[in-house]
Amino acid sequence: MLRHALRSLAPSSRQACAAGAARSVHTVSVPPLDYDYGELEPVISGEIMRLHHQKHHQAYVTGYNTALEKLEGAQAKGDTPAIVALQSAINFNGGGHINHSIFWKNLAPPAKGGGEPPSGPLAAALDQEFGSLDAFKSKFAATTAAVQGSGWGWLAYNPDTHHILITTTPNQDPVSARGLVPLLGVDVWEHAYYLQYKNVRPDYLKAIWKVVNWKDVEKRFAAASS
Repeated sequence: MLRHALRSLAPSSRQACAAGAARSVHTVSVPPLDYDYGELEPVISGEIMRLHHQKHHQAYVTGYNTALEKLEGAQAKGDTPAIVALQSAINFNGGGHINHSIFWKNLAPPAKGGGEPPSGPLAAALDQEFGSLDAFKSKFAATTAAVQGSGWGWLAYNPDTHHILITTTPNQDPVSARGLVPLLGVDVWEHAYYLQYKNVRPDYLKAIWKVVNWKDVEKRFAAASS
């Protein structure tokens, strides 16, 4: 599930040689943003966005690519203990890349539609499941604020029940690993908000709706439910 999700993010390909034969290591890269770092202000400061995108996301990408290269070497040698030991780094860093790549697309400046309420089938689904958009926001914020330590809050689609739901994941676990389709993800690692909101996570979760890109969420919902 994790590798399928990573392939959907259009990884680059790097050639490497192992045991005298050419092998392909499918690496990933940090995607560019659709807006400038300062365009989400005052909800998210330009400094936070720059550090988050250039430093934190890049660290996950570097960690994932490095782990993949080590995995290739371990597989070439048939080193089963090393292969098993590398899974944690692959899952953590790969999940970080998946989650952040969704997060950037889930956001938009108000001048580019950020904060505009959803419409169509997604709006109807939110009303059906939660009663109203405001009721959804309140439940999402309360559920996500309660994440212990670091993690993510999600609006996801369950392809088995054909319903949307609110859930959370710890650390960088991708929600897709649970068989759910991510629609909207909000990062509640402290690096996403601490420089601006300090330790008041609920204030961050209250403000972020002003820059949520519901058009992107609508597209994800349409693709997942079709």
